[in-house]
Amino acid sequence: MRPAGLPPGPSYPSPVQAVGFWTRPFAFLRQCRERYGKRFTIKLPGAPPFVMLTDPEEVKEVFTAPPDVLLPGRGARVLEPILGSHSLILLDEGAHMEQRKLMLPAFHGERMERLADLMEEVTGEELAALPRDAPVELHPRMQELTLKIVLRAVFGLEPGARFDALRQRLQEMLVFGDRPLSLMPPPKNGLAEKLLERVGPFAHFVRTQGEVDELLFGLIAERRAEGAGAERNDVLAMLLEARHEDGSPMSEQEIRDELLTLLVAGHETTATTLAWAFERLTREPTVLARLLDEVESDDDAYITATIQETLRTRPVLPNAAPRLVAKPIEVGGWAYPPGCSLVLNGYLIHHDPEIYPEPDAFRPERFLDEPPGTYTWIPFGGGRRRCLGASFAMLELKIVLRSALRTLTLHPGEGAEVARRRNITVRPSHGARAVLSDRRPVPVAA
Repeated sequence: MRPAGLPPGPSYPSPVQAVGFWTRPFAFLRQCRERYGKRFTIKLPGAPPFVMLTDPEEVKEVFTAPPDVLLPGRGARVLEPILGSHSLILLDEGAHMEQRKLMLPAFHGERMERLADLMEEVTGEELAALPRDAPVELHPRMQELTLKIVLRAVFGLEPGARFDALRQRLQEMLVFGDRPLSLMPPPKNGLAEKLLERVGPFAHFVRTQGEVDELLFGLIAERRAEGAGAERNDVLAMLLEARHEDGSPMSEQEIRDELLTLLVAGHETTATTLAWAFERLTREPTVLARLLDEVESDDDAYITATIQETLRTRPVLPNAAPRLVAKPIEVGGWAYPPGCSLVLNGYLIHHDPEIYPEPDAFRPERFLDEPPGTYTWIPFGGGRRRCLGASFAMLELKIVLRSALRTLTLHPGEGAEVARRRNITVRPSHGARAVLSDRRPVPVAA
């Protein structure tokens, strides 16, 4: 067991490290690995030291560590202003497992399949509205699409005044994630907290969040008043039916926090994955040609592999949720003291040539014969903290990609797309620019 302490890492001040972490998220990580190896420490303002781990054996040790030793909920406190303290992401130990059990039935495969028609309906409307034969940034369009799917499939809203009001305010609230300030842990002392709530971008965020909460609590009360007689397939209906171990229902605050958790976890991440997928396909004609052959059939093996390869090469969440060390722990022969955070770096694991030969090449074929590994492909996390909505996300990604490839021809936009951070996610710098045209039917031989 090594002496207690942290692995080496950049020595320059935390604000300087934050600039690299924010403006050059992938390049910064690669440079750190090249200089310090598969285990290194970075420091960001206002946060505990982040120890980046990139060895699959260490990933396994972290995923299977006792829940009272590593605390992902405490490590993700930066998200509390948006999600709320009852969010599944921010809970640890027994509270996390109880809340997870309450939410799990909403994401069973059969329930997800019931939402497929709704996803296809929204997708068809949004794809039809995309401009043709002119440059378009696909990332904001995919954000619009996935937000509408969440509002309808998760929140159970139909198009109308409340739908439009909530959509507009949620978009305003999430714009806060464009600012580096969004990566700072929220202040807990009264004076600083009150000051931020009254001035600057955080003040606008707080006001908008208040308007969102008013709409959400009104929706929850209305749906609870409907009672069990109303048959619905949306996730909100499942949350209203859920019961704690003592038989009590989820509180309005719990439901509100979990709705926003599902929004943040399932809207921006899926939209950005779609944007990266389209960006890659416009530059990979061989992959695109093979996909076009498959989308007209019932086979989905290659489209699944394409999504998996997109999530490998361009993970929207390059770092798994930081796990705050609450008790001393040894991982990979290194002793970590309480107070630091262990971070599984998916981007670096996914680009390790010892795991993935030619890691920068976009080759979906690598997943056709061998499924992704539990500890070598981690876009949805793993262990007891694996993303609850992974099946929802995969279903949505397949539906949107298949629909787009059946109806549209993709042409690359101008300039290269590099990675830029938006809060905890990483997106294409120029919005995944492309030119679209209607796909011409393939002539049928006489």
